[in-house]
Amino acid sequence: MRSAFAKAAAFKPKLTRYERQRILLRTAEILASRKEEFARLITAESGLCWKDSLYEAGRAYDVYSFAGQLAIQDDGETFSCDISPQGKARKIYTTRTPLLGAISAITPFNHPLNMVSHKIAPAIATNNRVVLKPTELTPLTALALADVLYEAGLPPEMLSVVTGNPHSMGDAMITDPDADLVTFTGSVRVGKHIATRAGYKRLVLELGGNDPLIVMEDADLEKAAELAVTGATKNSGQRCTAVKRILCVEAVADDFAALVLKKARKLKCGDPMDPTVDVGTVIHEGAAKEFERRVNAAVADGAELLHGNGRDGALYPPTVVDRIPHTSELVMQETFGPVIPIIRVPNDIDSVIRISNSTAFGLSSGVCTNRLDYITRFVNELDVGTVNIWEVPGYRIEMSPFGGIKDSGLGYKEGVQEAIKSFTNVKTYSLPWPV
Repeated sequence: MRSAFAKAAAFKPKLTRYERQRILLRTAEILASRKEEFARLITAESGLCWKDSLYEAGRAYDVYSFAGQLAIQDDGETFSCDISPQGKARKIYTTRTPLLGAISAITPFNHPLNMVSHKIAPAIATNNRVVLKPTELTPLTALALADVLYEAGLPPEMLSVVTGNPHSMGDAMITDPDADLVTFTGSVRVGKHIATRAGYKRLVLELGGNDPLIVMEDADLEKAAELAVTGATKNSGQRCTAVKRILCVEAVADDFAALVLKKARKLKCGDPMDPTVDVGTVIHEGAAKEFERRVNAAVADGAELLHGNGRDGALYPPTVVDRIPHTSELVMQETFGPVIPIIRVPNDIDSVIRISNSTAFGLSSGVCTNRLDYITRFVNELDVGTVNIWEVPGYRIEMSPFGGIKDSGLGYKEGVQEAIKSFTNVKTYSLPWPV
């Protein structure tokens, strides 16, 4: 670990913008040509279904393609100094420079290709060096990706991949003297540990989510139910932006719950390698047992189990639970699996917003309504980083800013463009200039 950071800090990349672009675009091309190979690896080590793994491989292509396009753009700004009585005949310029040391990147299991790519691609675009620690649960995809990057022409000194037990090596990733920045995606508990231990370092922490899908009385219920079921079960529900709570107003809750149940029953759960399967396994049996426990606890508190909750090892089926108290652990904490929880809320927007904001998280949200007055209030008053109208909370493109507030993160954004800003220092210089 120490040698990886020392090697990274000692190497000073001199890649031109064109060379960085070629490496990134070549990586995208290789990933596209080996899409099924990577999908097979993702499914084999994570249990995600074949459909989800193919989708992830496609998303990773976008990350490197977008980063390649941005790598050749001028990233500076210009300020004329004769804009005040105190000014002079000068111009001030800015440019972005790589970090002096290395980037320490720590990634989770749920997107073993795309999440790693969101750390590496912006670093290459900005001539930075990375020491990457993928989770010990899904390290093989990251190692295969590193081989692709080297094949595309990336100098090996710009990327080291280290694997192992986080209990024995986690703090070294956080405290190494040559780590200028720690970028982490994962749990709130670990994120807060990093914030405590890292000291005088730049931090980009993307943590948990408890994202609501809000269904108002004017919503197209068929469309809303499709968003609810898809948003809660894609990637086996293992996304920080998955639908974790469905807040449906009482006026339409009966009809909405019936539609959700109908759609959930159509999903096929089983062998992740079967291309007809919609929901594969979750990451391990312990996680599935925890989802089962939380659902049972919610039912004991008065919720109604409509479908699912029949665990088989790490296979946990789409599970529809209705009439959940909004204070239940199932929906107050992040339940990282394919549970579709319906919370019936009063028929007024003040209550909806209050209940939506009542958890410790603030990542994303989805809203099903056509009323502009409602939309305006949700955009202004939901305490989240993203509000998607007529979309799942997780909708984004790989370029757009992504991140949350409260326990969902420190407010710094991911997404290729924002990461490029986070991974660089701004240097200012000025020159004499005629008025």
